[in-house]
Amino acid sequence: MVDFFKGMDYEVATEVEALTRLMYELREHRNALLDSCAVPDEIVLLERIVAGELDEHPAYEQYLAARILADTSETARQLVAEKLQEVQRR
Repeated sequence: MVDFFKGMDYEVATEVEALTRLMYELREHRNALLDSCAVPDEIVLLERIVAGELDEHPAYEQYLAARILADTSETARQLVAEKLQEVQRR
C-alpha cells in the first residue's frame, strides 16, 4: 500500500488529513439533507420548489444548506489540491 503522506511535513499532513475529514463530513451531511427531501441534488430540489411540489419553507432553507455544504466541500477540495501541489514541487 502506498503511503499517501510520505514526504509531507507533519504540519501539511495534519492539515490535509483534517481537510479530507471535513470533506467527508460535509458530503455525508449534504447527502443526508438531500435524502430527507428525496432528491438526488440541489438542482432537482430547487426545481421541485419552483414547480410547487415542495413547500417553499423549509425546502428553500434546505436547498441553501445543501448548496453551502457543497460549496464548502469544493473549497476544501481546492485547498487539498493546493497543498498536494506544494508537496510535489519540493
